[in-house]
Amino acid sequence: MTQSAQIGDGTRAVRAGLPEALKNEPTLPGPVFAAHFHLPGDVSGPYTYGRDDNPTWTHLERAIGELEAPGQEDVDTLVFASGMAAISAVLFSQLKAGDVVVLPSDGYQVFPLVREQLTAFGIEVRTAPTGGDAQLDVLDGAKLLWIETPSNPGLDVCDVRRLAEAAHARGALVAVDNTLATPLGQRPLELGADFSVASGTKQLTGHGDILLGYVTCRDAGLTASVRGWRKIVGAIPGPMEAWLAHRSLATLQLRAERQNANALTLALALRDRDDIGGLRYPGLPDDPSHKIAARQMRRFGCVVSFTLSTRARAERFMEALTLVDDATSFGGVRSTAERRRRWGGDDVPEGFIRFSAGAEDPDDLVADVLRALDEAAV
Repeated sequence: MTQSAQIGDGTRAVRAGLPEALKNEPTLPGPVFAAHFHLPGDVSGPYTYGRDDNPTWTHLERAIGELEAPGQEDVDTLVFASGMAAISAVLFSQLKAGDVVVLPSDGYQVFPLVREQLTAFGIEVRTAPTGGDAQLDVLDGAKLLWIETPSNPGLDVCDVRRLAEAAHARGALVAVDNTLATPLGQRPLELGADFSVASGTKQLTGHGDILLGYVTCRDAGLTASVRGWRKIVGAIPGPMEAWLAHRSLATLQLRAERQNANALTLALALRDRDDIGGLRYPGLPDDPSHKIAARQMRRFGCVVSFTLSTRARAERFMEALTLVDDATSFGGVRSTAERRRRWGGDDVPEGFIRFSAGAEDPDDLVADVLRALDEAAV
């Protein structure tokens, strides 16, 4: 076991992806803004053209790889301009006309659009809900199984190891969306997945100011095909975004500990209220997903979901909050929430609230939420 595999999450996050220490050089070099590089003679070396690779990406990719698969030298990570760019790169690099893909029916709300595009390309799309490992029933003949666990926004959890073993037995690849869990909460490659894919826009970077995505894989051939797709479509991050993301990783463990603790504290405070329904948080001992989540997750995330009785009541609740921003996305150091049905893509009730716990003092955050709930009941 390497030293990288033995150290703690905080130490790893602080030091991940840093270059060799050289006298008079910065510990984390600034972003490299370059469309081209000096390239006399035959084409060789790692950096030739800005769409293909960049030193700032390299540091970030190594850092994410160290978090996703500590101590594993055979793992490669590729960064993208957004989470959807990373998702698309896996789907469209691995699938062709006539293939079958299994997608979550309760996943990220852009998936209906993804399904339309895949179908237009002659790819058969099957769907299944996340809970209960329902994907097992539709795996036969599939080329790729896409798992989102915990699911967004419903927070259901499936058994990644069980599904990966079943998919591989049928000749299918497995990709896991690790956005909500982050590498500190879940390591899909260790659970048997072929790809760990995520939006770095969320808790990974944690400040709501970067769009980023990544794909981590330990198979060189699969990595090469995803890299080829990135090159063809040019779905690359800017150097500044990559540098800011790497800088943000240093506080990931600190942020995750506080935010996840706040999420659990809030969920416990909401558990016995009779004015909300459908409370979900995988960290709650009585949550339907807790048993599976506790087996495969090391942290349970910062997102809590619950439902208020009507759209009007949910909107009054959102208006009454003072420490929580009414905004989409999740994972930031400032708490956010939204009435998720306003987007139209999620199969949730009109009063469904997705709440992302930030890093505020827990007493202040809980007090604000409980007060807003009381005011919304009037």
